[in-house]
Amino acid sequence: MLIEKSSFKRDYLKNVTVLLTGGGGGIGYEAARALTWLGANVVIAEIDTTTGMQAQTVINKELNTDKVWFYPIDICNVQELDKMKLSINNRFGAVDVIFNNATVTPFGAIESVSIQDWDQSYFVNVRAPVLLIQKFLPDMLKRNAGVIVFVPSSGAAPYMGAYEVFKTAQVELCNTLAGEMEDTNIITYAIGPGLVKTKTAQKGIETIARLMNMSTEEFYRDNEGQILDAEAAGTGFAISVALAKQYNGQEIGSIQALMDGGVYTQNTIDRSTLMLNEEQREEYKLRLGKIVETYTEQYKGWFKRNIFERQWVLRDFKKTTGMSVDEMKSVLLQLSMAIEKEDYSTIDDYKGQLYKLKIYYEKQHKLLQGYEKDPQKLQENSGFIISWIEDLDKILSLSL
Repeated sequence: MLIEKSSFKRDYLKNVTVLLTGGGGGIGYEAARALTWLGANVVIAEIDTTTGMQAQTVINKELNTDKVWFYPIDICNVQELDKMKLSINNRFGAVDVIFNNATVTPFGAIESVSIQDWDQSYFVNVRAPVLLIQKFLPDMLKRNAGVIVFVPSSGAAPYMGAYEVFKTAQVELCNTLAGEMEDTNIITYAIGPGLVKTKTAQKGIETIARLMNMSTEEFYRDNEGQILDAEAAGTGFAISVALAKQYNGQEIGSIQALMDGGVYTQNTIDRSTLMLNEEQREEYKLRLGKIVETYTEQYKGWFKRNIFERQWVLRDFKKTTGMSVDEMKSVLLQLSMAIEKEDYSTIDDYKGQLYKLKIYYEKQHKLLQGYEKDPQKLQENSGFIISWIEDLDKILSLSL
């Protein structure tokens, strides 16, 4: 199992009860496996009886345990949620972690997706997480302990509107909840799996690729740098629970959790990717120089703002990246000095921090779309941010 390569010992999450929605297959199933290996009690809340029961049986047998418990449920049904809560409390005492993994993926042009599919996407991807919060958060507040995890998607994309509109809403739901829970010990964060070749995803990609006049092979080839397999994505989910305090209030990806959990290290990287020709070395120096220059200018600008704006920016940066602006500045300067010495292997040491900076810029790009009303300025500023993200992607391609 991939989780065995992590820095965590088996049973690290012993006595922790995780309510995992949609855990019968794909990423959810692999998350359940990894969480069980970590010692958690895992309640698989799944509408498909066949896959849910199979997941319970296979994982318990594989790991010689009885910690996985399948509960058949339609999580959009309020009455069924009440019964599930009572059953879980009777069996395990309480829910410590809610992991909102369940999803539906209606793909297609906005005008062609039926309103019934739009409604179903809303019910599963937004309404159900809200219902689960309303059912279980009061008990967490009484204990002043708990973790609530959201699984959003990256943002608007052609032919994915009926899915993305509601999945991206989970980020806002997470941010809102984080603000309300600020003075408590309730942890909440969002984690995206990345592009994963599950059966559900592949069906959707076939639809999207066809509408974009591409083959599925071309689509995956164009996005190969972002692809994880289901076990890697699910293991990242499980590790994020173990590192929940570190991610409080943030939006991360499975790759980041795998890095932070020690699964992806220098020893797992194909070193041949670091054998660069002179032209490539110059390009990376140029791109890293641009990244450092951009960040340095932003850093100076943040500290020229009035105290209230400055505090908000510094706080938002740390919530998004898990690092202070000074820590990020230090990382970029150390990496820049290493590259000047032709030490490209050092990128592996800092890939996690670079990935976090990329997440921050992606968030800024998203915020800009709703903030800037001048079309010309929106296009210009969006171009700047996209170029920063592209520079980081190119640097990260050395090691991902």
